[in-house]
Amino acid sequence: MGTDRAALISIFLLAAAGMACSQRAGGQASDKGGSQAAADTTDGAATCKPLETREPNAPNQRPAFPGQTRTCGVKSNVAFDVAVLAKNLEHPWAVEPLPGGDLLVTERPGRLRIVTAAGEVGQPIAGLPRVDAGGQGGLLDVALSPTFGSDRTIYWSYSEPRKGGNATTVARGVLSADRRSLGQVKVIFRALPTYDGTHHFGSRLAFGPDGMLYITLGERSDASMRPQAQQLDSHMGKIVRISPDGSVPKDNPFVGLANARPEIWSLGHRNVQAAAFDLEGRLWGVEHGTNGGDELNLIQKGKNYGWPIVAYGEEYSGSPIRGAVTARAGHEQPVYYWDPVIAPSGAQFYTGDAFPAWKGSLLIGGMKDHKLVRLTLDNDRVTGEEHLLEDRGQRVRDVRQGPDGALYVVTDENKGELWRIAPRR
Repeated sequence: MGTDRAALISIFLLAAAGMACSQRAGGQASDKGGSQAAADTTDGAATCKPLETREPNAPNQRPAFPGQTRTCGVKSNVAFDVAVLAKNLEHPWAVEPLPGGDLLVTERPGRLRIVTAAGEVGQPIAGLPRVDAGGQGGLLDVALSPTFGSDRTIYWSYSEPRKGGNATTVARGVLSADRRSLGQVKVIFRALPTYDGTHHFGSRLAFGPDGMLYITLGERSDASMRPQAQQLDSHMGKIVRISPDGSVPKDNPFVGLANARPEIWSLGHRNVQAAAFDLEGRLWGVEHGTNGGDELNLIQKGKNYGWPIVAYGEEYSGSPIRGAVTARAGHEQPVYYWDPVIAPSGAQFYTGDAFPAWKGSLLIGGMKDHKLVRLTLDNDRVTGEEHLLEDRGQRVRDVRQGPDGALYVVTDENKGELWRIAPRR
């Protein structure tokens, strides 16, 4: 490492730690859905340290405000047990708790299964359309209808094989009474344009308190596709909002605008694989950046989140991101970013009673370093970061809260697992 680079790294680490510790975790939680930060412990403002101490990928970049990266590490001192409910799942991508305690699990090659609360793994549910399972594609997210109790409807996203390539598609269907098949299957959304690629399908599904379905989409990764994240005539690199039947809500921000896809809710995203609504009913997205550029964003109607012209981090090659800066007028800053990255997938704001110390926290799956990341927030700023499950050594792909307040996690491995995380007895 050259002397200049070493100096830059030293300056970055000191600046990031100082800025983060100036917004100390451990204060009172806000009355706006913030976490119970008082339940977390640090060594105090003078000595608190970020958990991340590795060399940043882009040491010459600076956060736009205190606490935007490398905030204080916190400890909740929560004792919990991890029960392995299922093993040998082939690249599970999503887990969705059912009302009675059983769980829906997707496997990327195209299988949807029910795993019972006792850990019995069911046969693949029949009736799903064919998926294009190459690369990052396949059967991806699954979500229950807000009225599942009465209509047994579920929604799922997948990379759909199409003439000339593939793209993210969302369908819905009715789960049979014996839970072995899906009927009345209907595609309700197709991302356009079709592209012949294997990366960045995005694909988290989240129903909002408004009853609308929010769908996260990637920009398909390749350099030729990146500019479409800024183009309103493309779904690539967007979060879209549709009604449960697939129709376009009249209050979407770009409805009636010439040459704009009316489903678009926000733009300028790279690859959002984590999305969750907070206790106030606001949508947050966590997206994969390049090296040093993973982002947490508070998603707002019609806003532009910058990719590929505003971004932290650098290319995987180590080169700067061509044409990008870390701040630009008219583009949103991430609430938080990671450098190095965590490879985020799956997110859950914790609202249960099983873990009082985690209430209001945002839990995010981390695939690169094999961990579950817990963030505390106050006044829309990250105030603390805790890393959980690192000892398990698996890629955390999705995390969901069950009706019992326990957490359910799937790990994205060739022989993936489904875990139940509950308070230690």
